[in-house]
Formats: sequence, C-alpha cells, structure tokens
Amino acid sequence: MEEVHGPELNDDELFEHYKFVAGKGQVPLRVDKFLMNFIENATRNKIQQAAKEGHIWVNDSIVKSNYKVKAGDEVRVMFEHPPYEFLLTPEDIPLEIVYEDEVLLVVNKPPGMVVHPGHGNYSGTLINALLHHIESLPLNSDERPGLVHRIDKDTSGLLVVAKTEAAMTHLAKQFHDKTSEREYIALVWGNVEDESGTIEGHIARNPKNRLQMEVFPEGDQGKEAVTHYKVLERLGYVTVISCKLETGRTHQIRVHLKYIGHTLFNDERYGGEKILKGTTFTKYKQFVDNAFKILPRQALHAKTLGFVHPVSGEFMRFDSEIPEDMANCIDKWRQYAKHSQEE
Repeated sequence: MEEVHGPELNDDELFEHYKFVAGKGQVPLRVDKFLMNFIENATRNKIQQAAKEGHIWVNDSIVKSNYKVKAGDEVRVMFEHPPYEFLLTPEDIPLEIVYEDEVLLVVNKPPGMVVHPGHGNYSGTLINALLHHIESLPLNSDERPGLVHRIDKDTSGLLVVAKTEAAMTHLAKQFHDKTSEREYIALVWGNVEDESGTIEGHIARNPKNRLQMEVFPEGDQGKEAVTHYKVLERLGYVTVISCKLETGRTHQIRVHLKYIGHTLFNDERYGGEKILKGTTFTKYKQFVDNAFKILPRQALHAKTLGFVHPVSGEFMRFDSEIPEDMANCIDKWRQYAKHSQEE
C-alpha cells in the first residue's frame, strides 16, 4: 500500500483506496462524475465529501470535485484508514464445503454471496466465512486470501480455495495455463442457432460504463477470452446452454453471450432483465415477470470444476446441482414451451 507524504498532510500516512488512469479517449469530465463511473455503489455526495476532505488526488495533487479529468490523468482516492478489504474479520457464516483436505477446499457458493470484501460489501462475504473456518489463508497476487479464482455475487457454484502458499501457486498456474476445467450452466435469451460454438474476442472495461465489460473483436484492447458453448435444451424464447471456459476474465460468460446476441436471462447489468425475445401479449409479459421473480439474478451456475491436486497429482472433478431458484425458472420455461407447442 503506497504511502503519500507532503507538507500539507503533516506527514500523516494516507491509504490508497482506488486508483484509476483515464483512457486515451477520455473527454474532459468532472472528477466526481468520472469516479461515479468507476466505483460501484458510490453516491455523488460521498465522492464530493471525499473531495471536500482533500482525499481526491489527480497526478499527485489534491483537486476539488469540479476538476475536469483528461486523458492520461491518474486519479486516486485516499483515506486515513486502510481499505476495508485489508481489515478482514472472521464471521460465523455457514459454508457448503464439498471437499476439504490439508491444502485446499472446494466450496459451493450460494447466489447473492459476495466472494471477497470491497465496494460496499465488507461483511458476509465468502472470505469472511472462510477465515472463521480456517485460521489463516495465503494471499494471492491481488492480496485476496485463499482465492484462486472468483465468481460474481449473483452467480452460484463451485470455487476452489487454497490453504497453503504452495497450493495457491500450483492451482493459479493451472488456471493461467488453461488446464483447469470449468463448466457453467446458463439460461439465455433467444433460440441459440448453432448446437455448439466458440466465442472469441478480447474483453476490457466498457469506456462509457466502467461497471460493465465489453468485447473488442479486433483484439487491440483488453485480454484474450475464449468461451466454448453447447446447447442443452431449447425452450422457445430462451435456451439452456453449457459454457466451458478456456480463459477466466471478469464477467466473461455474461459479456460473451451478450456479444453473440444471447444475453443471460435476468442479467440486469447487461440488459437481460428486459424482455428481449417473445411476443407482445400481456399474458406473456406477466409470465416473464413471474420468471424474473422466481430467479431474481442472472441465470448462471458454475456447475463443474476440475483441476490437478497440488500434492497427489490426481485430477479431481467436482459437480454441483443447479440451485433451486434457477432450476424452478428453467422448469417454468419448460412448461411454457410445452404448452405453446400444444396450442
């Protein structure tokens, strides 16, 4: 964590909470608006308060909230206390552990649970629960205890957690070298044309909405991302598919499926909470609204996870059931498709 000293700070230590560099295409934009695009769950009031307290820095100078950020500017938000994710508190939260030994454990994460603290979620996370279960966990390259990989808050399913430094290194290399196995089940809008296929396209943050990722087909931006998919069941206006990850980028499946015109069902961040396919009948709208209520999150589950055990060298594969909310939603669509065919 970087220390910043200066005469105006009376040599008090500040901790960097956020750091962003404005992209080449950045048009001049007030720093408070700029930061709202970057920081999840941040209100303009909160950002303006930080500016009043002298906690927003651009290119190593304190700025007011009306400062216009330009291309190449380095924007930092500093506070007198360390970021909350470094103040990790063990919490007695039930965990569904599907496997555990001396060097690792595999957990089935429920939907709605955040994996690690940060961005307004400082308790109730998987890490808080793990620290109650295990006294100490090795830090990964992002200083996140135990985490080899992550899944989004509203995605359910399997995660492997390292309990030793050696296991962390061994498992992280498998994910980096694309030798681990990860299969997800997704419910997507539309009738997916091909029985199977591969989606390729570099993924980077959306320059206009920093909370979204975007596919850049030319490959001059972002990181390489590859998703293989296979149709499991066609249900009229939606399709159940299996996705196998070759790479593991932020929001990879969510953004790749949107890119090919099949946004995840009820994925609010990428527009899947709207009725993207179907009829204009009021009865149909009511049916979809009910399906949204049954599954109040994106329809994505990390079903299968495979990797080589860091000590035994044995290939291990774990499988998990689709959670009740997603299974019920798929069943509702199944009944609808069957009823539509009979008419």
